[in-house]
Amino acid sequence: MSYHEIAKNMIDRLPNDKIVFLINIMENIGEISGIDINPEYEPNDDTLAAFAEGQEMLLCGTGQKFTSTKDLFAALEE
Repeated sequence: MSYHEIAKNMIDRLPNDKIVFLINIMENIGEISGIDINPEYEPNDDTLAAFAEGQEMLLCGTGQKFTSTKDLFAALEE
């Protein structure tokens, strides 16, 4: 069994909530080695729409502004 196969088998056994730790470790190994291992990412239509909405809010000065995370979370709870 190759190292890739062993690694893939181990990844398949990890619970989804622990995969983020593996991703962080792999990114660190890539940085230390000087290798860009980040996956190619293309945002979907919803993400692109959110980017456009945020850019419009920045340009126009619109949207709700919060001075603290406490105020933000209080507004979200309403």
